[in-house]
This record gives sequence, C-alpha cells and structure tokens, in this order.
Amino acid sequence: MANETNDNFLKACRGEVVDRIPVWFMRQAGRSLPGYRELRKKYDVLTLAQTPELAAQVCIEPIDKLGVDAAILFADIMLLPLSMGVDLKIVDAVGPVIAKPLKTAGDIEAIEPFDPAKIAYLQRAIQIVRNGINVPLIGFSGAPFTLASYLIEGKPSRTWEKTKRFMFEKPDAWAELMEKLSDAIIGYLSAQIEAGAQAVQLFDSWVGALSPGEYRAFVLPHVQKIFAALKSKNVPRIHFGTNTGGMLKDFSNVDADVIGVDWRIDIAGAKRAIGGAKSMQGNLDPVVLLADEKTIEREADAIINALGPDAKKGFIFNLGHGVPPEADDKKVKHLVDYIHAQ
Repeated sequence: MANETNDNFLKACRGEVVDRIPVWFMRQAGRSLPGYRELRKKYDVLTLAQTPELAAQVCIEPIDKLGVDAAILFADIMLLPLSMGVDLKIVDAVGPVIAKPLKTAGDIEAIEPFDPAKIAYLQRAIQIVRNGINVPLIGFSGAPFTLASYLIEGKPSRTWEKTKRFMFEKPDAWAELMEKLSDAIIGYLSAQIEAGAQAVQLFDSWVGALSPGEYRAFVLPHVQKIFAALKSKNVPRIHFGTNTGGMLKDFSNVDADVIGVDWRIDIAGAKRAIGGAKSMQGNLDPVVLLADEKTIEREADAIINALGPDAKKGFIFNLGHGVPPEADDKKVKHLVDYIHAQ
C-alpha cells in the first residue's frame, strides 16, 4: 500500500489540529471529470463500479486532477441491495429502478442476507486504489432509510409517500426491513474496511423526508446500531444526510466521529447543534461550483469565517451534497487550492 503522506483528513476526523483544512467532495469520483466522461461513453455505471480496474481509475482521477485530501470509493449505494438479490438497474437521468418494489413482509423475507463474497470486485478496487494514492480512502454505504426508500418506491421520489405509508401502516415489517438492511450495512462496510478503506461514510440522502419524531422512532435506533458495531474497526465513521437541519441534534446522536451537513443550515448553527465532541464536514451549496471563481471564494470564506479558529480543528471542507455534473473541473480545482491556502 502507498505511504500516507497526507493524513490531514484523518486528523480532522479525529478532532486534531491540522496545518491546512482538508477538503474532498462527495461524488468527486466521476460526474464532472473528463476521464470519467470518456469511460461512460463505453460503460454503464454498474459495469464501471463492478470492474475493479475501471472503478479504481475513476476513484484516483480526482486525486491527481483536483488535489483533494481524500479519495472516495467509486461505487453506487445500490450495489449493496444488488448483492442481496434485488433485481434493479440504474437508468440514466432517472436513477435506481427496482423491478419488484417491496410491498409486503414476504417481499422483505425474500431479500438475501449480505454475503461479502458478492462484493469481491469492490474489495479488489479498494486494494488497487490504496496502491495508487497517498491520501486516505473513504468507503461508504447508503443508510437503511435511504435504501429502504428506493426498495419500496421502486425509483427516486420527491415525496417518499409509499415509503412513509409503509413505515406507518406496517411497523413490524418496517422494523424487519431496517434490521435486515442494518445488518447488511455493517457487513458491507466491514468488508470495505478489511480491504483497506481508512474511513467510512453512511449516506442518508433522503432522511430529510422525516420529522424529528419519525426519525427517532423509526430510524435512529438502527443507525445507532450500525455505528456502534463499526466502532471496533478503529477507522473514522462519518454520518451524512440532507435536509437534516430540523433534526440535527437527533441525527448526530450516534457514535460517529464526523457529522456531515448540507447547505440548508448555517455552519455555525450546525456546530452548536452537533456539539464539540464530534468533528464536522460540510457544507458549501453544490450550485456555487457553477458560479464564477470570485463567488466561489466568497462563499467558501463565509463557511471558514463562521467557524473561526475551529476551521483547523475537527473540520473537513466539503459540499452539502454531490458535485454537479455540469461543474467545471478547473473551478473545482480552484476551490481546493483556495481552501488549502487559507
């Protein structure tokens, strides 16, 4: 494995003082970079993600081109359900589409338990990446609520009505689904760590559809179980969700090292809600990357200035969600350099 010559990301995760603010971006592996776009002309997303050499190539590109302080595995959150026997495909401009959405407890029982052998390609990609970079590698998984949402809705939704109705009307079946997904996530992330991932992030992209009370009753105990189970792995654990401003105190009530926040909440307010015991990651509005460089600098300054001295202790600069496909990689590189210069 390559020597880790840049460990600012890991130091920030642990709440240590760093010599420069670490920065990486969700969805930096792919989306806006030219190498990824060329590969997508030949391969669909699942083929890329399931071919170790190609996935590693996509993962490494932003390290070379952008100079970020951490790599994130190129994968898709639906690889886990796919490994559990769920019939799905990724449709361009739509997202995950499930052949038979979950409707009954029997449908949940038919989902296979997680078997690490089914993701050997992912473990191999991790090994290749680790041999080719000098920054930490982050593994990841979708969170149980977000995965359940796709499995029940059958495709992306703006309201998640089917998911929430299932949750309310079939609480026992919902609990069974969350339990099965949580156990699978623990195994999935553990397998990534064993292959060489030096940190892991749990993505709960759609959890903002819930109220704080709903989150506490139907989701939080399962997420707490995941983070507690991963503690013994001794790698930083990141909990990220979107639209969590109204439930941030509950969302951060897990044994994670870092809480990621989106752009819908002021960063200083987020820090107060999270408390000083955990590090924080965020939270530039991704659309800012589409603006001119002066605007990008101004918005980055607003985040760093709001944190003051704490910006170099327990803080990781990131977007509030993923890099937009339309982003100019030269502007993304400018942002990285600008953060590093602070």
